[in-house]
Amino acid sequence: MATSTALISSTPSRAFSSKSTPLVASSSISKPISQTLTFPKSFNDLRLPRVAHSVSLSRGAHSRRSFLVKASVDELPLVGNVAPDFEAEAVFDQEFIKVKLSEYIGKKYVILFFYPLDFTFVCPTEITAFSDRHAEFEELNTEILGVSVDSVFSHLAWVQTDRKSGGLGDLNYPLISDVTKSISKSYGVHIPDQGIALRGLFIIDKEGVIQHSTINNLAIGRSVDETKRTLQALQYVQDNPDEVCPAGWKPGEKSMKPDPKLSKEYFSAI
Repeated sequence: MATSTALISSTPSRAFSSKSTPLVASSSISKPISQTLTFPKSFNDLRLPRVAHSVSLSRGAHSRRSFLVKASVDELPLVGNVAPDFEAEAVFDQEFIKVKLSEYIGKKYVILFFYPLDFTFVCPTEITAFSDRHAEFEELNTEILGVSVDSVFSHLAWVQTDRKSGGLGDLNYPLISDVTKSISKSYGVHIPDQGIALRGLFIIDKEGVIQHSTINNLAIGRSVDETKRTLQALQYVQDNPDEVCPAGWKPGEKSMKPDPKLSKEYFSAI
């Protein structure tokens, strides 16, 4: 089986290797939502797919480049690999816009998160929580992008609904429409028998490489605090490539040298 090796590219224009056609709103949007969407009987009945990845860690000089992650080209996106590019319609500031992931290359980090459906229950708590703290991520040179399989018209209606009525109100980042389900499939979060996405979250660095991912089942919301902490740890180790961040690390706390002898300085201090 053919394999590909993920390396951080120094040439922004080459950072994304995959392309997809622009997403087009489905003709079924004119039908009532109750006729076009099928809700699972129980969120807890769904289980994450088991996927085997082939990971190879080479041993050699103490360098970040000595750790190469290899995955076959037909497997799901893996941390350390280039994020699949996409261009899609989205709603932002109550207008329809186009979002192309690769346009952030060389400019910003991206928090890309998927959620199951508009006008549901856990979803608005996550979406509004990220929006309320958008300024904190902006300070970290990071954009947030939300994605679901709903149309832009559904997104717009939800944004125009007051929060006290289960809506979102105005958001500080775009909500992307994945009506063709091509984006959720390319990131490995699509549930085939339901036609919706699991709660996947991906942190993509400025070179377009996936550096972190989490996938929750439908009934479990995500933490903005932990997402921000992980992003800060990522940015720290990228700025300090000879250091690593131990469990629960936060800015200002002691980091660690990935060396049998030098790491003792950290362990002796805790």
